[in-house]
Amino acid sequence: MTTRQVINRQPKVHTQLGRAAVQIFAANDRMNQVLIEHLDPAAWRAKPPGKNAVRTIAAIFTHMHNVRTKWVRLTAPYLKVPRQLHRSHCTPKQARAGLAESAARCAEMLAEALGGGGGRTEKFRRDGWARPWPVGVEMLCYMLSHEAHHRGQVCMLAHQLGFALPIEVASGIWNWERLWKECGSAGGPGDDS
Repeated sequence: MTTRQVINRQPKVHTQLGRAAVQIFAANDRMNQVLIEHLDPAAWRAKPPGKNAVRTIAAIFTHMHNVRTKWVRLTAPYLKVPRQLHRSHCTPKQARAGLAESAARCAEMLAEALGGGGGRTEKFRRDGWARPWPVGVEMLCYMLSHEAHHRGQVCMLAHQLGFALPIEVASGIWNWERLWKECGSAGGPGDDS
């Protein structure tokens, strides 16, 4: 499933915050998809430098997907929880498909939580050990921060492994207007159409 398909399948959202959250999370996932699309296949399972156990790029992307499935399972149990990915067996194609599916479920969860969806999503549960938060913009910010942190790791690790991403890719993930259009949004950030 592509990010464009995710946007087209998104639930109707009734508030500006809910609509923006759905679009923002779609753009966030598009960044992940762009990185995987342009990553040298040899970098996917390459052993990170150094003596400390560091995740491979494959493990980082599978972790991102698996954490999303946990957020959905704990926060929005009424949604179908995507199947988890196994970091040692997952291919880039499987990661892209898994991330697209988990992004769609996260978008549904955000739409429900922030879009006046009737109250089925009342608390954001980021982990079983963590105190739940009332739903709000903090939920979206936490989700985005988690993903941005790991995208930074991927870019740095690819560079360290000798597979630096082309500059147009590394800088392209900051072109939100283009990302939003690629996700099926007519306007860019702040456009309420």
